[in-house]
Amino acid sequence: MAVMTYIDAINSALHEEMERDPNVFIIGEDVGKMGGAFKATKGLLEKFGAERVIDSPLAEGAIVSSSIGAAMAGMRPVPEIQFADFITPAMDAITQQAAKLRYRSAGTQTCPITVRVCYGGSVGGGLSHSQSLTSWFIHCPGLIVVAPSTPYDAKGMLKAAIRNDDPVMFFEHKKLYRSLKEEVPKEDYTVPLLKAEVRRKGTDLTAISYGYTLQLTMQAAEAVKEKYGIDVEVVDLRTLAPLDTDAFLNSVAKTSRAVIVHEDNRTLGIGAEVSAVIAEQAFDCLEAPILRVTAPDVPLLPAAAELERFCTISVEKIVDAFERTMEH
Repeated sequence: MAVMTYIDAINSALHEEMERDPNVFIIGEDVGKMGGAFKATKGLLEKFGAERVIDSPLAEGAIVSSSIGAAMAGMRPVPEIQFADFITPAMDAITQQAAKLRYRSAGTQTCPITVRVCYGGSVGGGLSHSQSLTSWFIHCPGLIVVAPSTPYDAKGMLKAAIRNDDPVMFFEHKKLYRSLKEEVPKEDYTVPLLKAEVRRKGTDLTAISYGYTLQLTMQAAEAVKEKYGIDVEVVDLRTLAPLDTDAFLNSVAKTSRAVIVHEDNRTLGIGAEVSAVIAEQAFDCLEAPILRVTAPDVPLLPAAAELERFCTISVEKIVDAFERTMEH
């Protein structure tokens, strides 16, 4: 085992997959000589050369479109979108080409592309460097959308994504990059892409989250346990599309309460879908309304520190939701 930060785990996964498979290559803005804006691709250019670690122009549409063509020709590209906020020029390529290729070809073609997307706020990035935008891709059938919350999962799920024959949107929260460390196996391993994980066992209520807010949810669970004796079960979605509905339905059936936490805007965020699934399939199990802790429906995120704090998720906001759901 080796102790790794989240960003180290990403870098390690890329190194190992490029060593394992010569068809894997990296393309994106500043991924080569600079090693990426957050150093996720540090050392790859020196090891694998400029033909496999490609510094691109500032053109997300070209980055993803060229990667799709390469994938159709047998390569396994891993394009990087430096910030989720700048992904819109690539939307047509992702949603109309990559996502639909297997379906429109009647299964005769695949698009093994892993789009790494840096997302999220709470780092003072302001409006154009802080959005989540996961819901845009959750809504598009044909895409696998993942958002790991730990270094172990970040490495294992990235390796699994690169080996997958379908397009994967791989969301990495920038707040997690260097704020979290844990032991990660040195030997080769993968983490299943389509399975949620129960991070904390509990009996009183179910908290459902992913990514950075999963870590805040875990802290909130410990806080209410210590203060009130409330025992929270925490479910890490890990993959946002397709959802592992059994994981959270089984948990809600046990606890009879549900709180969903995510950083994206409230309307049509993943919490809306999870709430609908619970209401449709586990309504008889509920003893309290389903609650959501989300960002408000405003452009995210304001640059002013106080406004950013107002819009972002905190342990205190999650604890408040836990307290309110237990009042019923």
